[in-house]
Amino acid sequence: MEITMIYGSDGGNTEDIATQIADKLDATVKSIDVSKATADDFTQAQNLILGTSTWGEGDLQSDWEDFIDELDSIDFSGKKVALFGLGDQDGYGDSFVGAMSLLYEKVKEKGATIVGGGVSTDGYDFEESEAVIDGTFVRLPIDEDNQSDLTEERIDNWTTQIQKEFA
Repeated sequence: MEITMIYGSDGGNTEDIATQIADKLDATVKSIDVSKATADDFTQAQNLILGTSTWGEGDLQSDWEDFIDELDSIDFSGKKVALFGLGDQDGYGDSFVGAMSLLYEKVKEKGATIVGGGVSTDGYDFEESEAVIDGTFVRLPIDEDNQSDLTEERIDNWTTQIQKEFA
């Protein structure tokens, strides 16, 4: 199985999480920084993992912000997409991992089958998030600023789930 992981990382945390996720998967993972990505990287992949951090009040990471309109030209029908997002639930508790929802909505509207869902809000301490739909996160939220001690377990649980869904 092959998976293409495309992530945006300003401070390095999202890239580190992307590496940890890739290391846990029993698959060939091609990792690409979105600042170097092309539309072909998306169209040629059947299985995708997209990762972004959230900045300010729910904004996409800067390279994703520059690339997001490119997603409009991509047909995600027949593609499986998993998402992860980083945020700070203490400093930005009213927009925790909100940028992940922007990617979620974009690929969903373009026909993607979203995998890796139903991540419980239990154990997180935030006020609200655009990334919560029907009581669960749209996909994997990570808070390296306040809960880095829980990251490995959260990645383990999530990668076990998406591994089955990608198969």
